[in-house]
Amino acid sequence: MITAAQIRAARALLGIDQRQLAEMAGVSLPTIQRMEASTGNVRGVVETLTKVVEAFDRAGIELIGENVVSREGGRGVRFKHAKAVGGSS
Repeated sequence: MITAAQIRAARALLGIDQRQLAEMAGVSLPTIQRMEASTGNVRGVVETLTKVVEAFDRAGIELIGENVVSREGGRGVRFKHAKAVGGSS
């Protein structure tokens, strides 16, 4: 499951807008807008949700679900790997 808040937070970590996420995931902008406007868990076509989650994964974002080990113990997002700051990779 993924929440609208997780989508917004993941976009913020990446510094992208809704249109860029739609392009990354191969879905329409209105689909992303509907997902982010929902409350609680995002509902929709499983294939579409999977595309969004996979787009975040490819971008290096880990979505943290309920009861998944995290430092704070709640839902959220985090980078899977530390990003290099100010240098080349």
